[in-house]
Amino acid sequence: MKFTKTRVIIVLCILFIAILLNPLKKDLWDVNEELLKKEVLSIEESVDTINLLDVTPFEWDVIYSFDPYTSKDTIYEEVGYKWDNIADTVSDSMNQIVFLNDGKVVCYIYGYPDNNGYGISFIKRKNLEITGSVLKVKDELNFQVTRRNGAIYLSNYELFK
Repeated sequence: MKFTKTRVIIVLCILFIAILLNPLKKDLWDVNEELLKKEVLSIEESVDTINLLDVTPFEWDVIYSFDPYTSKDTIYEEVGYKWDNIADTVSDSMNQIVFLNDGKVVCYIYGYPDNNGYGISFIKRKNLEITGSVLKVKDELNFQVTRRNGAIYLSNYELFK
């Protein structure tokens, strides 16, 4: 009887610890953002152009770059669903980038490139009504690499192609 009671207590303790630690688990988009940052920051000084696929260590099929001050609701509508931890941009120089794979967010970049250590910017629009730009994995993904203020910037500008 005492042996069974000890087992129950051990099992309950393990469950309690698992439940307690679960909120500390990072979301997939946060983990992938850290991996992406590591890849971008490891780009060698001599590199002036890089394919975005070479620095994204996760699967994706579409990437959105939203204009400054785009509302959360507009982003959710454009992306197709809501997810946690999205924030409003409060400046023209902030990144608001969302990578999707099969309609699910797999990476989310937010903030000032100088603070993040890197930035990604692109413009590809066919419609002036949209509030951002969209690239698909089959698009031209060569980005110019520049360095300034201690940060690495990846830029691709293909207006109206």
